[in-house]
Amino acid sequence: MTASSPRLTSLSHGGGCGCKIAPGVLADMLKGISGFPVPAELLVGIETADDAAVYQLNEEQALVATTDFFMPIVDDPYDFGRIAATNAISDVYAMGGRPIMALALVGMPIKVLPPETIARILEGGAAACRAAGIPIAGGHSIDSVEPIYGLVALGLVHPKKLRRNGAAQIGDALILGKPLGVGILSAALKKDALDAPGYAAMIDATTRLNTPGPDLAELPGVHAMTDVTGFGLGGHALEMARAASSTLVIHWKNVPFLPQTPELAAQGCITGASGRNFAAYGHEITLPENFPANAQALLSDPQTSGGLLVSCSADSRAEVLRIFREHGFAEAACIGHVEAAGERALRIDMT
Repeated sequence: MTASSPRLTSLSHGGGCGCKIAPGVLADMLKGISGFPVPAELLVGIETADDAAVYQLNEEQALVATTDFFMPIVDDPYDFGRIAATNAISDVYAMGGRPIMALALVGMPIKVLPPETIARILEGGAAACRAAGIPIAGGHSIDSVEPIYGLVALGLVHPKKLRRNGAAQIGDALILGKPLGVGILSAALKKDALDAPGYAAMIDATTRLNTPGPDLAELPGVHAMTDVTGFGLGGHALEMARAASSTLVIHWKNVPFLPQTPELAAQGCITGASGRNFAAYGHEITLPENFPANAQALLSDPQTSGGLLVSCSADSRAEVLRIFREHGFAEAACIGHVEAAGERALRIDMT
C-alpha cells in the first residue's frame, strides 16, 4: 500500500470466504431454481452444492467451470490478489481437474484506492495464476463501493476421473489437506492481535495451490473430494455427508490447526461468519458433552483458500497422504471416517 492508501480490510464489511452468504439463507434463495431442462452433458450442476460445474465435451474431456471472488482478508494488496486467485482455482483441483485459464473479476472503489494499489492486487492474482501454469485470458471490471477481486477459473478433467463431493463410501477415511484457522487469524489481524509469524502462516496456507487434486483423482480408492472454504469444516463435511446419505465422523484430536489458532479463538478472535455458519447447520451435528465454545467456533470457522477434504478407502489412505506430502502439504492428516447414516449427518468424536 502507498502512504495515501487506506487499509484494505477497513473498506470491507467482511473478508475472504467469510463474506459468503450464510448457508441457511443461501439454501432458501436457491429453492426456486429448479425445473429447467438439464442436458445430459452437464455432469455436475447445483444439486449437491459441489465445488464447480462440469460439462462433458467428449469421451476424454469435461470442462470444469467455477467462479469465486470476495473482499479483502488482508491489507497487503499483492497478498490479497494471490489469496483470492488461489482460492478460485482451488475448486478446479477439488473436482480432480487441471486448470487451463482464468478470467479476472475486479470491482474497486477507484476514488478511494490509488491505481498502484489496485495494480498490485491484479499482480498478485496474476502471480497465483502463473504458479498454476495458466493465463488470465480476460475478465471484467467495475467501480465498486468495496474492493472485490476473484476469478472465473476453467479446467479440464477426464469424465471418469471426475471427483464429486457426494461419492463417499461407508468405511472411507477422511483426509484434510490443510490446517484450519484462517478465519480466526484474519479476525486477529483486524484487531491488530496477529504477530508476524501468525501472518506468515496464514499467507502460506492461503496461497498454497491445492495441486494434489488431479493426482488424487487418479487413485480409484479416492471416492469423493471437496475443498473446505467459507462454510468451515463443519459445513463442507455436512455437504459431503448429505450428498452421500451417510454420517461423517470427525476425530477432533486429529484435526490440524494453524499456529496460535486455538489460543486466539479462546481470546475471542472469531469472525461473525463462524456464528452464522453454526446457526445454520449446528442442529445437524452431534457434539460431545462440554464441547468448548472456542472449539465450536473452530468447527464453523470460514476457511479462505482452505484445504482439500478427501474421502478414500482405508487401504488408499497411505497413498493419499504420500501424494499430499509430495506436493508440500506436510500437515495433511487423517481426521475421521464415514459411517452409515445415523441420527445426524456429522458427529464430532473427542476420543
